Amino acid sequence: MEDIYEKYQVKQVINASGKMTILGGSRVSEDICQQMNIGASHFFEVKDLLDKTGNYLAALIGVESAYIVNSASGAIAQSVAACVSRGKLQYILDIYNPENKKREVIICKGHNVDYGTPIEVTIGMGGGHVVEAGYANKCTLEHIEAKINENTVALIYVKSHHCVQKGMPDMKAFIELGHRYHLPVIVDAAAEEDLKVYDNLGADAVVYSGTKAFEGPTSGLLIGKKVFIDQVKKQSQGIGRVMKVGKENILGLTYAIEKYLSKEHLTLQQQSQRLEIFNQKLNANDGISARIIQDGAGRLIMRSEITFDEKKLSKNALQIAQALKEGELHIYTRDYRANEGKIEIDIRDVNDQELNMIYEKIVKIIGGRKDE
Repeated sequence: MEDIYEKYQVKQVINASGKMTILGGSRVSEDICQQMNIGASHFFEVKDLLDKTGNYLAALIGVESAYIVNSASGAIAQSVAACVSRGKLQYILDIYNPENKKREVIICKGHNVDYGTPIEVTIGMGGGHVVEAGYANKCTLEHIEAKINENTVALIYVKSHHCVQKGMPDMKAFIELGHRYHLPVIVDAAAEEDLKVYDNLGADAVVYSGTKAFEGPTSGLLIGKKVFIDQVKKQSQGIGRVMKVGKENILGLTYAIEKYLSKEHLTLQQQSQRLEIFNQKLNANDGISARIIQDGAGRLIMRSEITFDEKKLSKNALQIAQALKEGELHIYTRDYRANEGKIEIDIRDVNDQELNMIYEKIVKIIGGRKDE
């Protein structure tokens, strides 16, 4: 097989940071690639393919409607555009028309995050204007209600580890508030794993990334109320055209979700067992303390949290995380708490050989011992 790393002079990467867009999301399995190959090598009426795969997925998941798009960001932008245009062709074709004053989208201040791009940029692409409610560490239903006016077109709730996890409103109550004012509620659940929970709570649209939990190709999935998804489909005449999804990724994601729903997933205990030996080896090095923790946003993901003692190692966690990304083999870890002296290892896309390579590189960086 041709060596792609050599041909294009790119570095090999071990992804211990999780399902990160900057690293391509997930490993895509051979059987999913086969479905993508079928899509790439055949012709379809793309609108018909989108409608039929959407119907298939909606029945499979058990929701009113489903629609495949190019990415989770694309799903957010087109959902906002559906709210701003309200089915009017003049606004679909000119989503930024200043004559249309109804474009305010309310979001909790603690949810107004940068996930690689500010969510404000994504909402703005759909013609929306962000209105923050509450404060960075506290947002109540009263804060949200106070921002609702005649120009409000939607509420958006972001379910993500990037967001503030405390002091935010209960999602069900958030959705009910939106509906009390006859406003659609969009839930950004890009990296979430449960395909029913937010729809069951009554959200009008729930956004998922195709390449994270579902381990599919670059794509996005939008599920929710049929009347809302039908409005999103109309955006193909407007901004949806510049963020279209290819036929190969439509078939790839459809199969990936079908596979995801039927397979057995590793339990928390099974994930922990994979990390135990790795942590034991790390803990044999002076200045390192490793323990198993669950995902901070409550997802069913276990990780290794590694704390580095800067005084003993003469290196801090930020320096170690950066050193892991250098050289012939680039190792990406979860570095959100590196300023606190901690990094995390996510093993969902790391095999046993790669896990050992991570250990050996950490030891080399700190000048510690190797496991005998």
